[in-house]
Amino acid sequence: MSALKLLIATLILLCSFVAWGQTHKATLFEGARLIMGDGGAPIESSAFVVENDRFTSVGRKGEIQAPPGAARIDLTGKTVIPALVDVHSHFGFLNQLDGSMSKANFNRENLLDHLKRYAYHGFAASISMGTDFGDLPYQLREEVHPGAALFRTVGRGLAWPGSGPNDAARNDVPYVVTTVEQARQAVRDLAPHRPDFVKIWVDDRNHTQKKLTPELYGAAVDEAHKYNLRTIAHVFDLEDAKGLLRAGIEGFTHLVRDKEIDDEFLQLLRQHPGVFVTPNLGVTSRSMESGRPAWLDDPLLHETIPPGEIKRLENQFSNRKPEVLANTRRSWDLQVRNLQKIREGGARVVLGSDSAGDPSRTMGWHAIWEVDALAKAGMKPSEVILASTRLAAETLKLDQLGMVAPGKSADFVVLNANPLENIANTRKIYKVYLRGEEVDRAGMRREWTK
Repeated sequence: MSALKLLIATLILLCSFVAWGQTHKATLFEGARLIMGDGGAPIESSAFVVENDRFTSVGRKGEIQAPPGAARIDLTGKTVIPALVDVHSHFGFLNQLDGSMSKANFNRENLLDHLKRYAYHGFAASISMGTDFGDLPYQLREEVHPGAALFRTVGRGLAWPGSGPNDAARNDVPYVVTTVEQARQAVRDLAPHRPDFVKIWVDDRNHTQKKLTPELYGAAVDEAHKYNLRTIAHVFDLEDAKGLLRAGIEGFTHLVRDKEIDDEFLQLLRQHPGVFVTPNLGVTSRSMESGRPAWLDDPLLHETIPPGEIKRLENQFSNRKPEVLANTRRSWDLQVRNLQKIREGGARVVLGSDSAGDPSRTMGWHAIWEVDALAKAGMKPSEVILASTRLAAETLKLDQLGMVAPGKSADFVVLNANPLENIANTRKIYKVYLRGEEVDRAGMRREWTK
């Protein structure tokens, strides 16, 4: 080889190494208590390696070696959990800065703002449940944005006219279903988009509306299954939940709330293994204090919500009337009993917050409050973390999420305290990493509270 050719070959090789160094990043994180998301015991004084956007090695400190040139980050005294996943939210309509709910807010900028709020609170992904319209949600589902959670969608849900979302801004979004053909046609319209579920509302809204009949929701479930689409239902009444199970529903976005679950329902659950439920208990749990709720002083809430909106929450939830409190507490007790029964019956319980179902359910914070509500309802902290990470990720078929394990996406939360001692410690966030990159939470705070 001539001297010139040798020089050229050497330069090419050097450029290749430089390019590799620019794209290949490795970091060894050491010292943290690591809750992997597999339901097992934590690793005390752990070590794990993140290369680019993936975990490559996980174990104990001293047993895991850093790759050549890797950075090192000491997390001694911290706890690491997988980033969370929310299986029930409503994106796009709520303007979190002024509390307005409007179709005018449903745009790319606001949707991304919501996904960043989720990331800020330690979430890797969430799904919008039935109030999305147009092509934008499906486009966003295919995109990955730095510092933002992943987005999933069911598109438009199906409901009897007026019985869907319980607010004027979104009430007319779902497909109108009053006939079997309309139910089937709505599913056929959705099928080319491959929604993550077909969402069905079955609720008479406290006897003020008509609701889908077994014939109508049965047709929707049947048509969805023809296209290999999974189905999920908003439900309130026990008899409707039984009918939906018989129809082959895959999941529920709420617990039964009109009466206590009976043996027939539990038998139907056992006949349909794999059914999941997002209990959505945070809506009730935050409303049971007679005076000014303590959660209004949670530091995490004040980091992302402007003072005017905090004041509005205070006016809404402080000094509730005795009869309202009594009804809320009865509802809570019923839902807790029903949660215990469905867990004993084998249903999969996963995190689902119903965020932005109304303006008080703030994006990100209300989702992490649901974690607290599950523990308050009797689930052990380890069970809540499992329901909020691996099980929730599996439910959305996001198999790269939900665990700190080799090959998984490097989505994790560094906490200042141990959530196994107190689940509220999931709100004591030190840092959030999505796809191997630290989320700029300080920059987000400045933007949201300036």
